[in-house]
Amino acid sequence: RIPMFNKYPIFEVRFSASQKDILQSDYTFQHLAVRIFKQVNLAPFGYTLVTAEAGKIFGRVPFPLLQIHRANQTYSYQLNSYNLMNFLEFISDEYASLDVHHYFNGFFFNKIPLFKKLKWREVATIKLLYGIISDNNNPDLHNDLFKLPLDQFGEPQSFSLKRKPYVEVSVGISNIFKIIRVDLIKRLSYTDNPHVDEYGIRARAKFDF
Repeated sequence: RIPMFNKYPIFEVRFSASQKDILQSDYTFQHLAVRIFKQVNLAPFGYTLVTAEAGKIFGRVPFPLLQIHRANQTYSYQLNSYNLMNFLEFISDEYASLDVHHYFNGFFFNKIPLFKKLKWREVATIKLLYGIISDNNNPDLHNDLFKLPLDQFGEPQSFSLKRKPYVEVSVGISNIFKIIRVDLIKRLSYTDNPHVDEYGIRARAKFDF
């Protein structure tokens, strides 16, 4: 499967539903999500990949069936995850996100003789996520819903994004030995949450030519 990018955005709509007592389901709910992807060419400064997504869950369900936002606690860089977010850290039933990846294609490094010979490439990323747990799915307001998980010390482990968006930014070098990308990542919000890192280094392997 090879995407063929052009000047037009790509729209993706996902819908899933469950009806109580059908196929042994315990809950009735619907999940609607809309995703928009666009590649923006900014020659000679490279190109930008922009992904925006929004979703909503209708119905009352326990938190495992809500949107548990994609986190990453490994040392690999994951394009579609939040690389300094802990597993189960943020949960929502209404959410919106924006991911911007800019690839400079050697705009800076090609002006440095050694880096030009190495053919390294610069990349910068910003990821934003906002969401809420509505009153309908708030376990603090409904005793029939699972409580949000606690850590081994009995402190909250999962949170809503109601206060402000989650934001992380990164700068990196790709095309190292043709396959390696290394990023320095900084988490800009919710740095006071327990067991989180404000900075991180992640790497991934990808063939670039």
